Amino acid sequence: MAIVDLVMPKMGESIMEATVLKWHKKPGDKVRMDETVLEIATDKVDSEVPSTAEGTITEVLFQENDVVPVGTVIAKIDTVGAGAAVAPSAPAPAASAPQPAAATPQPAAPAASAPAAQVTPSSDGNRFYSPLVLNIAGKEGIGMAELEQIPGTGNEGRVTKKDILSYVANRRNGHPASAAPVQTEVQQPIQPQVQPAPTPAPAAPAPQSAPSANYGNNVEVVEMDRMRKLIADHMVRSKATSPHVTSFTECDVTNIVRWREKAKKEYEKKYGEKITFTPIFIEAIVNCIRKYPMINSSVDGDKIIVKKDINIGMAAALPSGNLIVPVIKNADTKNLLGLTKDVNGLALAARSNKLKADDTQGGTFTLTNVGTFGSLMGTPIINQPQVAILAVGSIKKRPMVLETEDGDVIAIRHMMYLSLSYDHRIVDGSLGASFLTAVANELEAFDINRDI
Repeated sequence: MAIVDLVMPKMGESIMEATVLKWHKKPGDKVRMDETVLEIATDKVDSEVPSTAEGTITEVLFQENDVVPVGTVIAKIDTVGAGAAVAPSAPAPAASAPQPAAATPQPAAPAASAPAAQVTPSSDGNRFYSPLVLNIAGKEGIGMAELEQIPGTGNEGRVTKKDILSYVANRRNGHPASAAPVQTEVQQPIQPQVQPAPTPAPAAPAPQSAPSANYGNNVEVVEMDRMRKLIADHMVRSKATSPHVTSFTECDVTNIVRWREKAKKEYEKKYGEKITFTPIFIEAIVNCIRKYPMINSSVDGDKIIVKKDINIGMAAALPSGNLIVPVIKNADTKNLLGLTKDVNGLALAARSNKLKADDTQGGTFTLTNVGTFGSLMGTPIINQPQVAILAVGSIKKRPMVLETEDGDVIAIRHMMYLSLSYDHRIVDGSLGASFLTAVANELEAFDINRDI
């Protein structure tokens, strides 16, 4: 029997783990090369994992909703085809027997805690926590201050599911989150009968009974989908992390509207791309970030990390109605055509659920177009760990007073409101307002005779 290991793929440069959403194959099922075996989730992006060989699934080593590090074996495929005969002896529950540390994340918590003695817990107040970790912390009544003190064994000291389950088990036993109790637990995996000790952690669904509250008779209770839960966690964490301030200005975009109206047919004919307002807005933002680089930064404790790369996130709608923020990498190195291709490509990928995990990583500044939905202006929430986000409202014709050589005149102009939300820990009102004004001036100075 020739056995091929199917491993959790690396979905992006900074993606270190993924959640198993759904198995399409079970032990004993035949599978073709490149046929979907399971679905996984990384942050906001869902992906399908194809088979790397043709044969029969003999084992699946993880259950749905398990969080699995990249590079970990998640299933085994018999390429000879004899695996179908042994399938009954290798059902999903048996998968945890050969590899307790990998197949059953809860009991494996003590084993994963071994390096915790060497890991320095992050206390910068801006450490990333996965939605799963935040959910467990919420159910166990662990506040953000306490969460910051939990040693993390993940990438860059991140707290993993195993870390927080181990912490919860130690706390219930009256042990502080120190290296000594963790090392004491490390020796437990040698005795499988002792390993179930950490498992009380998942028993926290007690708070889940809260929805039994009396909502009345004439209501419909809708369970949040996974994406909505992720968005909710991300928004709450952002407001808890950054003291938000929002500044407003208005902008005359008449030249942009007239140029686009005049050029859009020829532009599409020449380049095969539709020109929208978004790449023009992004071009202006990039030019202003060069003048005000502190807008393109993040906070790490008492340190300001100024990013040299300018990666612009743009909020896009998914078919489900949820929003996602794909990122245009190195936007400062691209001309208007390059930005147009990236904007159109990422928007299409979002609408068709074809975004890759790496498409949403690495943003340094975000643009959101609330005008798409008819809003004049908005107060956007910062996309952590960034420090600023710009919202553009709908473009409306309004009578405006213009100064001319012959005196003031009233003219109909295309006007748009801009709003900038920024992290007041490092972006003061003067910097925020100066950057916002610079963007407005950049847009108003658009050359109506610009070459296509």
